[in-house]
Amino acid sequence: MEFADAREAADLGAFLARLIHYDRAAAVRLQAGGGALAVFGRPASFEVLAIRTARLAAPYVLDVTVSAGELLEAIDEAAGSAVVPAAVTGPPWAGVLPPRGGWRQVPGLPGADAMRRALTVAVAEFRSRDEQLSPGDRTRAERDRIGREIWSRTLGDTRLPLRAVHAAQSLGFLRPVRAMVPAAAPVEEQPVALLESGSWLRLRTPYGSIAVRRAGIGGLTVTPL
Repeated sequence: MEFADAREAADLGAFLARLIHYDRAAAVRLQAGGGALAVFGRPASFEVLAIRTARLAAPYVLDVTVSAGELLEAIDEAAGSAVVPAAVTGPPWAGVLPPRGGWRQVPGLPGADAMRRALTVAVAEFRSRDEQLSPGDRTRAERDRIGREIWSRTLGDTRLPLRAVHAAQSLGFLRPVRAMVPAAAPVEEQPVALLESGSWLRLRTPYGSIAVRRAGIGGLTVTPL
């Protein structure tokens, strides 16, 4: 499988490395068609789906679930190519993906800087409440309860849970666009967007998307790093 350029291969490799950071046994579902590859993953504990796309050098048809670690090892960044690993038995989430079409933009999403500030406030609140727990109350169950309460809150006037924004930040989707271009050629940061299709919400950024089902996915159950 040939990518459009080496940057596409490198960016996909970075995405896979972040998934593996949270789950060394992570699997990803690959779907390719029309000269583009979509990679779906479920970062452990965030209770969301992460989607990273890559441009291909030529049309390629593919639909398979593979090991994220094996795919990462199979990427040749210098050559801008990858060998698709053998298929694995997909986890349950791999059979319930967001729809390909029917998306419409939802108003009310704050800008990327405002989302990063909201995350900073949420993490600070978690740490403060965690520090206030007595030694006997500082259990995994109690810390998970606090985490679920905080990360299940919605962002601003939208119905997007904060855990989706947290996942986007942790996977590198909210980094400034200008950080990826030479200093001599600055560009304006592209706006992120909130999209909706049926029961799904999708936080789209220039580097990837986070999708969550409004009624079907539970809260975050790990403490923030």
